[in-house]
Amino acid sequence: MSSRVLISFDWAMKRLLRNKANFGILNGFLTELIKDEISVQHILESESNRENERDKSNRLDLLCVNQKDELIAIEIQYYVEPDYFHRCLFGVSKIITEYLSKGDPYSLVKKVYSINILYFDLGMGIDYVYIGRTNFLGMHHSDTLMLSEKQVKLFDKKEPSGIFPEYYLLKINKFDNLAKNTLDEWIYFLKNTKLPKNYKAKGLQLVNNQLRYDNMDAATKLKYKKYQKNLLVSKDMLENAWETGLLEGEAKGEARGKAQGIIEGEAKGEARGIIKGKAKGKIEGKIEGKIEGMIEGKIEIVLKCYAKGIDIITISDITGFSEDEIKAILEKN
Repeated sequence: MSSRVLISFDWAMKRLLRNKANFGILNGFLTELIKDEISVQHILESESNRENERDKSNRLDLLCVNQKDELIAIEIQYYVEPDYFHRCLFGVSKIITEYLSKGDPYSLVKKVYSINILYFDLGMGIDYVYIGRTNFLGMHHSDTLMLSEKQVKLFDKKEPSGIFPEYYLLKINKFDNLAKNTLDEWIYFLKNTKLPKNYKAKGLQLVNNQLRYDNMDAATKLKYKKYQKNLLVSKDMLENAWETGLLEGEAKGEARGKAQGIIEGEAKGEARGIIKGKAKGKIEGKIEGKIEGMIEGKIEIVLKCYAKGIDIITISDITGFSEDEIKAILEKN
């Protein structure tokens, strides 16, 4: 860690880039990514943006507002999440509803940019930067639906995709470390925590000046080392858990294949025992209930017949009880 030149971007976003004096770094990164001049005006403290107990595994690092009053959410994720697409959708939906007051017209829905810096492979694809925008294509004429002139003036957007959220997925680990353009220079920094040679990307000069490890005091360096250690431990634990789950699944499948007869025999035997036990209990309960009901009914007949002067022998013929059983019933009642 002592040889580190620059601190990691996620640490910087949580500790340094919230300071307006450092917004130039964010502006440079977002401008190179979105391909539009971005100027961050302020950082929002939303429900999604607060640090919490799951901070090491769930980081919505920054939610900011640009000069157009649009929202930009930046998240760094180190751990495998197969449902990360759903998480993106949920996160953007939550932000939209959080910043639309009840009763406000829908025209006040804010444009949201969802920037996702991922250190795991999401989905299937050979690229390392993906952009998701919403367009509407005609089913019959294959034309693209556009805004009317009135809507363009009203919303200051050229097309519907300018209203809907935009998703940016940066799969950092897929980058080959060959910076072919200014955005690649930023991705090089995000992957290696150092700058490529002869960099030209906006904001990287500020990174080189403001995010140097040696600029931190001793106490902050200690916190940073602990943070990096916890990050690695958490990452290893989750990856091991993921791999273990897959291996266990394969091992269990193999074991079931080799010892299927024994396992199924035991399982079926146990299952049959449980089922039979439950069934038997139900049947026996019903039988016992019926028997008890029948006995109680016959006892009532015994008592009524005897009260009317009918002799014990006749009562025995009617109820099926022996003479001794009838005498015992009469003595108890």
